[in-house]
This record gives sequence, structure tokens and C-alpha cells, in this order.
Amino acid sequence: MCGAELTKGITDLPFKTGPTSIVILKELPVLQCGNCGEFLMDDPVMERVENLLDQAAKSAELEIFRYAA
Repeated sequence: MCGAELTKGITDLPFKTGPTSIVILKELPVLQCGNCGEFLMDDPVMERVENLLDQAAKSAELEIFRYAA
């Protein structure tokens, strides 16, 4: 991070979960840097993301989850 101000936002992010698997999380709450555009997630959000990624089918090439707070 470059140190600029972070603002709350909602975005869709892809996560590579295996050599041929991608999980897309939609409507994910993030903190975004106003200068460089990098994303951060609060600890509770990251814990939920990890749980969702654990639920993803290991054999699927692409899976999409909607993040629900």
C-alpha cells in the first residue's frame, strides 16, 4: 500500500484456488486505496472469504459465490 486514504467499497474479486480452479466472490466489502487502487479486507471479511473458498468444489474450474454479510 502506498499509504493514501482507504475508502469502503464493494467489488467482485477472483481467487485462484488450484492449478485450474478459480472462485469469483461477488459484492465483496473491501477497503480501497484512493491513490493506487489496491484492496484490503477487514479480518472478519477475510475469515468469511476463507470459509467460502473452503466450500468451493475442488473439481470445479469456475465457481461464483455472492458474499452475503
